[in-house]
Amino acid sequence: MSAEQNKMSIQRWVEEAWNNGNLAFADEVYSADYLLHDPAGPIHGLDALKQFVATFQTAYPDIHATIEDMIAEGNKVVWRYTVRGTHKGEFMRIAPTGRSITLTGILISRFADGKVVEDWNNYDALGMMQQLGVIPSMG
Repeated sequence: MSAEQNKMSIQRWVEEAWNNGNLAFADEVYSADYLLHDPAGPIHGLDALKQFVATFQTAYPDIHATIEDMIAEGNKVVWRYTVRGTHKGEFMRIAPTGRSITLTGILISRFADGKVVEDWNNYDALGMMQQLGVIPSMG
């Protein structure tokens, strides 16, 4: 697949799965042996990826992800994203706060044979916890 086709796969994944709740779409975009390097710990396989996304969707039922920037070269796509939602369900053992969050991050996706095989995710976990009121803001 071309770099542009890889970008389109990511765009479709965000819209279908994150924004519309179609987690089965992961089967079209991600390989069976997919690996996510995430600050919370590694996530391996399609079922684990679907559960990861479902956890966010349960905690933030109005979740919406936006791709802010994308750069593709060779077999990699780098994408900067913003996720917004209202904390209405338990998340990471945190009871619902009713607070809205805006979470920003950058993800690097590596493709092989037309599917994402590996991701490296980096997001503002501290900012998210401060927005939830779990950690005090500085200043």
